[in-house]
Amino acid sequence: MNAVTAIRTAAAEELELTILMPCLNEAETLATCIRKAKAFLDRARIAGEVLIADNGSTDGSQQIAAENGARVVPVPQKGYGAALLGGINAAGGRYIIMGDADDSYDFGALEAFVSRLRDGADLVMGNRFQGGIEPGAMPALHRYLGNPVLSFIGRLFFRIKTGDFHCGLRGFNAERIRALDLQTSGMEFASEMVVRSALADLRIEEVPTTLKPDGRSRAPHLRTWRDGWRHLKFLLVHNPRWMFFIPGTVLLSLGASLVTLLLLGPLQVIDNLSLDINTFVAACFMVVVGVQLITFGAISRYYAEITGILPRNKRSDWLTSTLSTDRLAGNAGICFAGGALFFGYALWCWASRGFGPLQDPEIPRIVVLGLSLIVISLQSFFSAFLLGVLEIPVKRLKAAQAGRPAESVLSAEK
Repeated sequence: MNAVTAIRTAAAEELELTILMPCLNEAETLATCIRKAKAFLDRARIAGEVLIADNGSTDGSQQIAAENGARVVPVPQKGYGAALLGGINAAGGRYIIMGDADDSYDFGALEAFVSRLRDGADLVMGNRFQGGIEPGAMPALHRYLGNPVLSFIGRLFFRIKTGDFHCGLRGFNAERIRALDLQTSGMEFASEMVVRSALADLRIEEVPTTLKPDGRSRAPHLRTWRDGWRHLKFLLVHNPRWMFFIPGTVLLSLGASLVTLLLLGPLQVIDNLSLDINTFVAACFMVVVGVQLITFGAISRYYAEITGILPRNKRSDWLTSTLSTDRLAGNAGICFAGGALFFGYALWCWASRGFGPLQDPEIPRIVVLGLSLIVISLQSFFSAFLLGVLEIPVKRLKAAQAGRPAESVLSAEK
């Protein structure tokens, strides 16, 4: 216990590096990982500590960690991300290198991470695909589908030049990462750290690292489909452009093009293929969905900026200065008037024929177009008030900061 006491009483400024391991019942491999980490610190002559963020182990992992000279911090909130957040907040080192305590990563070979951190990198990611993955170390589904797909999406969405988005061995500047105020408690914490670092314009670098089969006899905590979905959901939620704007723009553009081409009648594409009323109806639905997605995207990006979830840029500044409940509701009214005119014209044509059969093939198109515009207007109108509801807590916060009573804000909103 002397080693533990010594580390606990060491001044934070004396420690350059904390080697952090989240732990939940890792008795089989924990001692090996700690010994490798301490041997690295001694060999590299780095003032550091080994910190175990224990997430409620029941197999004696806490005692094993203490006996091997590591400091243990209990983290009652369950989850991989929660354990790491507890460890990051408790770490005494200027830099932190985190890695799983299952002996799949080599804690004795951290020189490249330390070198990049000393050189000014804020986040240094390990790349297992560059360093080498031993047979049986990573399931084929993860190696050839899950990790490459999610890493590609992360690079596409956030322009991050990282080949291994979910490597568990990574180093970072403790102060910079704490300032990001990371929140997720599950496996998606790995994605959050990279994404939030990129959004904050932190310097992200990558070094090769190895991965070998872990030394545990039990199954890993990772659940392929559940945790894969949580990673994907995080990436989508934090990028309204790809979640809403791009799909919405594609649908709106394609739908509007087809509506324009088919408004006056059928279109003969080739000898055996013609586009008529059914395609026109589908195109109108595409327009409706496209407009709704773009509206959702605009509201999401607006809310993300005013709450600080996503950083500001020129486009988002234009959006926040342009988008408002009044303006969105006003545009909805114009759209409703256009739809009502089309629908009214179709109704007048029907009435002029004594409400009998309509032989004119243009009338069904006009009816569908009019109804589509009315649906779009209703969606936009209620979305405008959704925007207003989302603004309420922000207005209250600003009022509180300015020293105004909340009642005055509510009165202004009424």
